[in-house]
Formats: sequence, structure tokens, C-alpha cells
Amino acid sequence: MSMHDTQRTVRGGPAGRGLAGGGPFEGAATLKLAVVVASTREGRFAPTVTAWFLRQTAQRHDLDVDVIDLAEARLPEGLSGRPGPEVTDVAARIDAADAFVIVTPEYNHSFPAPLKTALDWHYTEWRAKPVGFVSYGGLSGGLRAVEHLRQVFAELHAVTVRDTVSFHGARSCFDASGEPLDPTGPETAAKTMLDQLTWWGRTLRDGKTVRPYAA
Repeated sequence: MSMHDTQRTVRGGPAGRGLAGGGPFEGAATLKLAVVVASTREGRFAPTVTAWFLRQTAQRHDLDVDVIDLAEARLPEGLSGRPGPEVTDVAARIDAADAFVIVTPEYNHSFPAPLKTALDWHYTEWRAKPVGFVSYGGLSGGLRAVEHLRQVFAELHAVTVRDTVSFHGARSCFDASGEPLDPTGPETAAKTMLDQLTWWGRTLRDGKTVRPYAA
């Protein structure tokens, strides 16, 4: 699957519901969600996990999804004060987002280097926005990568939500068609994480219209 095919708006399905019985977000403007695909390795499992997650977001009508695949973005590793078009294009998409979900594997107890490059190329674009995680890996399910990312996003003045989606022994969790062998747990986890993310996304977006965030 080419992730280029997923760089589009994804909408549809029933309304998302608020936390603690808050009810549907009726009449609220859709939340602009950027899904950042962290892995760029040859033979990566990221397209399978990302495609499944996009099917979860497509069941909601409260999200407008943009997929930022770092394998296609090809951000330069050398940081400078003169960003090229690859950097400015991604910067505009990050800046336009109200919230983020990072789809990441775990490499050597942490997250991939291209994701760190993407984080370091940008700063204010991440500020005062919520971040959720879909992780995958071996026994840890990518959770050690997520815990490292929480520290990085705190430095960027972003807010990470508590609940995550994680696939432990990821390649054995999916069938040949890319569907989870046991979909109930992951689907429930995705809904919980997205409910938290949309609450934070609207709260921070609305708050910034009243009082701009100043670090």
C-alpha cells in the first residue's frame, strides 16, 4: 500500500462522543487531525497499521484527516535556518492541524530518527495542541517509544493524551488482508484515544481564540 494514496481528507460515519457522557459534538466544526507516519524503513509495517487506524477515523464525522508520511516527505537530516520546500510544505500542514496522532514503531527502545528530525525542524507549529499515539513493535508494543515521545512533546508545549493504541508483536496481530485478528481491543482503544484527543483539540483550539497561547 502506498501511503501517498492516503494523503487526503477522511470523513464519515457516526459522531464522536465526548468524555464522561458529554454527548455528540453536534454542530461543532470538524477537527483537523494530522496523522504522522514515523517509520521510513524499507519493508516497514507502518502502512498496515496506518491503514487500519484510518479506517477507525473514517467512522467519525468530527475529523478531517491529513496523513503526513515521513517516508514521502523526505525531510533533510541537516537542520539549518534556511528550510527548503520539503520542510515548508510539512510545516504548513503541521501548523494547519488542530491535533496529531503519531503512528510509530519502536527501534532500540525509542522512536525512529526521521521522526526526531521532523520534530526538530518545527517548533511553534506543535504548540498548545494535543497528541495521541498508535504504536507497534515486539513485546513492548512500541510503548517505550511513546514514553520518550511524551518528554519531547512536553518540551514543544504540546499535550499528550493518556490512552494509546499499541500492537504487541505487531506482525502477528494482523491477517493477510491487514485486519486485526482480534479487532475488539484495538478498536476500543482507538475510540478512547480519539475521544480524548478530540476533547483536548476542541478545548485548546477554542481557548486559543479567547486567549492566544504564549510560552
